[in-house]
Amino acid sequence: MFINGGEKLKLSKKLAINFMITILLSIIATFLISNYMLNKRFENYLEAEQEAKFGKIYQEINAVYVENDFNIDKMSLMHYSVTENIDIVIKDESGNTLYNTREGMHHGMGMNRHRMNMMHRIPEGNYVENSYTLTDGNKEVGSLTIGYIDNSYLTDSALIFKDTLTISLIFSGIIAIIIGIIISLSISNRLTKPLLNITKTAETIREGNLKARSNIKSNTAEIVTLSETINYLGDSLSRQDDIRKRYASDISHELRTPLTTLKTHIEAIMDKVWEPTDEHLDILLKEVQRLLNLVNDLKDSFTQEEYMHLNKNPFNISIELETIIDSYKPLYAKENYILSSSIEKNIIAYIDLDKFKQIVNNLLSNSLRYLHEDGEVKVELKKDQSNVLLLVNDNGVGIKEDDLKHIFDRFYRADTSRNKSTGGTGLGLAIVKSIVEAHNGTIDIESEYGKGTEVKIILPLK
Repeated sequence: MFINGGEKLKLSKKLAINFMITILLSIIATFLISNYMLNKRFENYLEAEQEAKFGKIYQEINAVYVENDFNIDKMSLMHYSVTENIDIVIKDESGNTLYNTREGMHHGMGMNRHRMNMMHRIPEGNYVENSYTLTDGNKEVGSLTIGYIDNSYLTDSALIFKDTLTISLIFSGIIAIIIGIIISLSISNRLTKPLLNITKTAETIREGNLKARSNIKSNTAEIVTLSETINYLGDSLSRQDDIRKRYASDISHELRTPLTTLKTHIEAIMDKVWEPTDEHLDILLKEVQRLLNLVNDLKDSFTQEEYMHLNKNPFNISIELETIIDSYKPLYAKENYILSSSIEKNIIAYIDLDKFKQIVNNLLSNSLRYLHEDGEVKVELKKDQSNVLLLVNDNGVGIKEDDLKHIFDRFYRADTSRNKSTGGTGLGLAIVKSIVEAHNGTIDIESEYGKGTEVKIILPLK
């Protein structure tokens, strides 16, 4: 509104303009309606007063007419006609005219109003007559007709009052408009100032300063929410940037170790220091496989659940889970840890078996990595009518509350050290989450730092 082509108004100007237009239209509408209603009520009041006055004149003329034995007091009637600007006609009971101000020397006396209207701002009115019955008790003794201009109640004083009323409304409207403009500018400024601060913060973040934050004070809920959202966005981008840098460092370290091993062994074979025996070639093969596994983990961590290919078939996951647990028991026993299970028999689920094994392998290897002395892991599997529940509980080191909300972020590791016994690559849980959600399941992790962790996975049976 009020802009042409590509021109754009600032939000503060738009708000101020729209506020002022709304206030102006409201005040104009209020002025017109109020002025019309007040004038109408005033005119109705004057009309009622005129009718009451004519009623009183009728009563006085009727009383004098009866008291004078039905004779006319012409001087009194002429006085009424001149002072009230009316025509008076009196007839007897037979209809004979006894008195008429339109005749003789007083002709048109009541019509002075016509000439007066030409000298004042009073609009030309219509001539009307009111008829009354003259009575003596219950007996009709004649009739009285009062003729007048219908707007004769609009006297100079009445017009002055109406003009004063209109001028007062106009001045009140002008004052209201001025106050409205001041309030509009104030409200516009209060609304847009924090928005400009938030916009500046967003632009600063866009330019690369991820530490910029919006620090505003407002009692407007939407503005506070927007500020918090921008700050959350900044926190998220800053966190992702830290993760990216950490990932670059971690992944380079993870790649450097097998590549260094491969380079050393190949150089040793080329320099005839080592013979290309099966033992040496097996070492090279294991390092190559380690590289392949790392690359596959990277690929899986970036595979969104909606694009993940699943080869789903019905499997007895109770048996499959027991097999996986049995394969891990020697690893746990080697570290003097306990791995126990409580598995409901013969649970048939429609799943991708390889992906299910990948879930369990990730969870058990994670639990093994973070156990301490007297470590214990318990795996439970049970079902209800439509879902299967997998629980993995450990009494390991646990996860800090600040780390827990980022635990599914790719490359995120609560332990930032590169110790092989703990750190990993930070991809495992991100992969698990993707697989679970690809099966239309849910995963939830509860943990208390220093006491242990529980992983809860729900998968549909079909």
